[in-house]
Amino acid sequence: MKKFFHNPIDFSKVNTLIYHLPDGPAFSVEMSDLEGFIDIDIGLGDVCDTTDIDGVLHFFPKGNA
Repeated sequence: MKKFFHNPIDFSKVNTLIYHLPDGPAFSVEMSDLEGFIDIDIGLGDVCDTTDIDGVLHFFPKGNA
């Protein structure tokens, strides 16, 4: 069953954002370095939110999930 509504993400708990690119590579961004400089709009894709465990948010853009 596909979820149509997602829980909102509390970006104040995100320490690291890992963006998984197509074909396997990924890059990570430390959120403390970018606080106040960017407006994060995740867009379409899947999210693995482990911020309660380790402060990491994984994003898989549509077509790469």
